[in-house]
Amino acid sequence: AWFTPGADMFTVNVADGVRQSASVAYLHTPGVPDALTVCTDTPVLGLVMDGTRCRGVRTATGVVHADTVVLAGGAFASPQLLGLAGLGPADELRQLGIDVVCDLPGVGANLQDHPEGVVVFATTEPVPEPVVQGWEVGIFAEDRGDGAGPELMFHVGLECFDAHTTALGYPTAAHGVSLTPNVCRPASRGSLRLRSRHPGDVPHIDFGYFTDPGGHDEDVLVAGVEWARRIMAQPAVAGLVAGELAPGAGVVGRDEVSEYVRRTANTVYHPVGTCRMGPDPKVSPDGTAGAVVGTDLGVHGTDGLYVADASVFPLIPSVNPALTVMMVGERCASMLLAARQGGVSR
Repeated sequence: AWFTPGADMFTVNVADGVRQSASVAYLHTPGVPDALTVCTDTPVLGLVMDGTRCRGVRTATGVVHADTVVLAGGAFASPQLLGLAGLGPADELRQLGIDVVCDLPGVGANLQDHPEGVVVFATTEPVPEPVVQGWEVGIFAEDRGDGAGPELMFHVGLECFDAHTTALGYPTAAHGVSLTPNVCRPASRGSLRLRSRHPGDVPHIDFGYFTDPGGHDEDVLVAGVEWARRIMAQPAVAGLVAGELAPGAGVVGRDEVSEYVRRTANTVYHPVGTCRMGPDPKVSPDGTAGAVVGTDLGVHGTDGLYVADASVFPLIPSVNPALTVMMVGERCASMLLAARQGGVSR
């Protein structure tokens, strides 16, 4: 395995003690070209297609023409814009009255996330002040020994993360620690489907949590609760624990723990995969079923249209994907610049 079970500090994109968003890191920093124009409060309503060639985007304030369009709307907005432009599952688009430009069955499919549970402990005293945002420590566990790495990732929070537990009647406390088991390699798959042909209509989003036939994701989170309990029972921290708030020491056995996990599981805001990368099965004998973009991030069957965000991941990374998403953006930029300098047009 390229990484092994254990605990350590996460690598976090931080400058001067403050976590950096992509906007801060790339737009509000020295060296940004003067030619860059940032349009805020300008929703993109659709793509301007000339046959299979993308010529720009339609916004709330008018059309922006461009030789190259790169979608970076994430796992929700990017597939929605492709579908509205007639790039997606042909039968579904026709049912909504959308003219089909290119039949791409994978648009909106393959949705993945890291299902997250939460185990909350009250502490006998206030915990140390956070370094950046209170969730800097990670724990990896439950390695199957298959070389792919651990199955479980915990974020360790210096607070009672009770947003999903108090609403269901679980107690909270002024001081506490939370361990949030994540399924590193989920087997369940969800989908995004257009609700209508109107860009203002939010699409149907179904993460498909815990729908994998083998029950892998449920098994991992149940194991995660037990791991959290064992960790907090270790001598180094046991004296700090005043009690288990959620699910509570009385919740034991697989069935009870599973019920708790299902009721309180939440998203970690890591949606990926809805425009997955791979060779085009229409033109390649070793093509990938459901592939939407190629390794150059260009949308199959189109010209001048690319996607550079988490939607292109064929599989979700085992860890938080933010830095990987930034890498995809940087790689897309470098490829497009190299193609332009070489006089290559896709």
